[in-house]
Amino acid sequence: MDNEYKNYKADRVLKLLFRALKGESLSVAALADESNVSTRSITRDINDLKAFLADYRDILGNAELKYSASDHCYTLEMDNLFSNKELFAIAKVLIGSRAFSHEELLTIIGKLKTHTSYSDKKRLEQLIAKEMFNYEEVGSDCDSVIDNVLKLSNYIQEQRAITISYYKMNRDRVKHRIVPVSIMFSEYYFYLIAYKCENTLSDTPTYFRIDRICDMTVHREKLELHKNVEFDEGLLRKRSQFMWPGPLRKIRFEFTGPSLQAILDRLPTAKVIDRYDNKYLIEAEVYGNGIKMFLLSQGSWVKVIAPDEFVKEMKDEIEKMQLLY
Repeated sequence: MDNEYKNYKADRVLKLLFRALKGESLSVAALADESNVSTRSITRDINDLKAFLADYRDILGNAELKYSASDHCYTLEMDNLFSNKELFAIAKVLIGSRAFSHEELLTIIGKLKTHTSYSDKKRLEQLIAKEMFNYEEVGSDCDSVIDNVLKLSNYIQEQRAITISYYKMNRDRVKHRIVPVSIMFSEYYFYLIAYKCENTLSDTPTYFRIDRICDMTVHREKLELHKNVEFDEGLLRKRSQFMWPGPLRKIRFEFTGPSLQAILDRLPTAKVIDRYDNKYLIEAEVYGNGIKMFLLSQGSWVKVIAPDEFVKEMKDEIEKMQLLY
């Protein structure tokens, strides 16, 4: 009987710890009713748990069961829990991304809420309730963006060649045989960066929106990039801000707008190489033609200086725009 009692008591204490870690409020009276024991037994269990947390304070991130006289409950507080401001910031980023389905977002935020205090959890729910009600996810052609991201991450780690079924912007469905190398997130979408290998292995990266990948077939062979393909994921992230195909090139442009920092933030490779007549001369290395759309969005604040072919592209695009008005 002694061993059975000890095991039963140990189970109760472990359940208390688990429920406290989930962010529950622990009521002595309610727990006594659930376990069909006296309130004195539950109080001893809580005292045992408080002693355990105190003995291992350093390991458990200063965890402590605190009593609230207002609701007569104990809640767990610890350094490793998210603060309300941290969780609110993360939730705001997730909601603003619009990258996940409503169900996926609810699941993610629900799991995050289990790692905060009881009082912070209530406050967080109040802060994001309206935004969750009005949440609009972006359209997707795949069953689950999260599942696609996980699969592709595994293929990247295993260096596997894969064949994807993919919806283009014009809604044509095509197949590509590729070697995936990196996953990035930018402006509502997850992107796969890969090298095509339909005939020969390309030495120029291609960008695929992961939500448009509706099917994947993995191949047995592993394909390594050519020696002349210099792949540095960190550098590629800096150069690939617009997820648009096109060559790598070094551009120069003058900027006269009010916020230089906004330009430098948007182009991680950008640097100011000169300043004159209230103008900044900026140089940046970028992949793809998305940079053209970005610079055009800056209107008369930007004048492209180099290279010559890019200057011509900008002029041609501006002339096409003028013909519309």
